[in-house]
Amino acid sequence: MDLRHIVGQNVKRLREAKGLSQEDFSFEAKLHRTYISGVERGVRNPTVEVLERIAKALGVSPSALLERE
Repeated sequence: MDLRHIVGQNVKRLREAKGLSQEDFSFEAKLHRTYISGVERGVRNPTVEVLERIAKALGVSPSALLERE
């Protein structure tokens, strides 16, 4: 599994654990909902800045998004 899919799975798992819809989460992360969807599906390749923004909105460190389960 490539890193984009690992990041996507982690984002989705952490977002759902917080009880947030993609729309609510995208508002908190200041990103478009379709972009969040693409990240979660592993079709987007987010920049380091975007990973930092996503991690902040989830309340985790950016490195938590890269960890394999």
